[in-house]
Amino acid sequence: MDTEQQRQRRAKKRAYFAYVVFGAIAAIFLVTTVFQWKGISIQINTEEPTAQADELQIGEDKEPVTQAVEKAGGAVVGISNIKQSNPVSQNSGTGSGVIYKKEQGNAYIVTNHHVVENAEQLEVILNDGTKIKAELEGSDPLTDLAVLKIDDKHVKQVAKLGDAKDVEVGQTAIAIGNPLGMEFAGSATKGIVSGLNRNIPVDMNKDGQADWQTEVIQTDAAINPGNSGGALINLQGDVIGINTMKIAQNEVEGLGFSIPMDVAKPVIKDLENNGEVKRPYMGVSLQDIKQIPANILTEQLNLPADIQHGVIVGGIEPGSPADKAGLKKSDVITEIEGNKIESLVNLRQFLYKETEEGKEVELTFYRNGEKIKSDLQLSSQ
Repeated sequence: MDTEQQRQRRAKKRAYFAYVVFGAIAAIFLVTTVFQWKGISIQINTEEPTAQADELQIGEDKEPVTQAVEKAGGAVVGISNIKQSNPVSQNSGTGSGVIYKKEQGNAYIVTNHHVVENAEQLEVILNDGTKIKAELEGSDPLTDLAVLKIDDKHVKQVAKLGDAKDVEVGQTAIAIGNPLGMEFAGSATKGIVSGLNRNIPVDMNKDGQADWQTEVIQTDAAINPGNSGGALINLQGDVIGINTMKIAQNEVEGLGFSIPMDVAKPVIKDLENNGEVKRPYMGVSLQDIKQIPANILTEQLNLPADIQHGVIVGGIEPGSPADKAGLKKSDVITEIEGNKIESLVNLRQFLYKETEEGKEVELTFYRNGEKIKSDLQLSSQ
């Protein structure tokens, strides 16, 4: 049985609790009365608060790099280049690509030419692991770009292609792709834009002579095999380049390259619409005179000794613009439209950037020591 002392203690506790509750109610009543007297109405809501969609500032508490990767990462995919090897097909390589557009039930992906080169079948792997058969819309070895098309049923994210004018040396650059294959899918590496307007020589036919110079952005963000065709993005999550290559030497570190958007966008458009990039065409095979021994130039071609630049005509396609303009084998082209031609690459860059199909250009060339000028009307290849 409870003692008298225990009963008294319980009675005191009940009295104290009642006092506290009464005080709280009185305080609420007093505050409410004062607010209402001042013209202020208050409401006491006992329901759980509900977050509004426009109040949820998702990701704003995250690091800027994390936000950028979340904005673009889902649009970076894997690309499997599948070749037939009887009796089964096998994956001969994996690269990366960027989904840049959804339209009329299809999604379009930009990647590198060398990622899809010689493929008998192409497969796109989305960031959730979904595999979709892809169709090659077109490919361009000069710029190392290609465009694929897939069904957009499972595509949830599309990247925004940025503008080259917004890219500056020193700004943050983030590379997203699949280094060494899909085991490391969606990897992101961070660096800066190290340089702009870099030119990397490209030997497409492996003859030891540069056929083109690819204009690239230089970055120290790590780009490894498998990253090819992936995205280089800025802190806004916009794609500023398509990753294409790195210089891999023991004494070199942090030299990665990406195709800038001002180069990529018109090529992407041509590949998507035409399946190829149409460029002005002369119809000749050419070689830099710097690769020809000096005695042959002076003794066999009778080229003046003071001419140290130009390209020599190795062959002419019948019926081509060069054939119609009267060019012959062993002619040495030194100028086009009054611009000195230093090399084959120099000639091509002038043709592809400064001229167009149907335009007439003036060539200056030497034949058996004689300086000749001739007009040539360009066609498309």
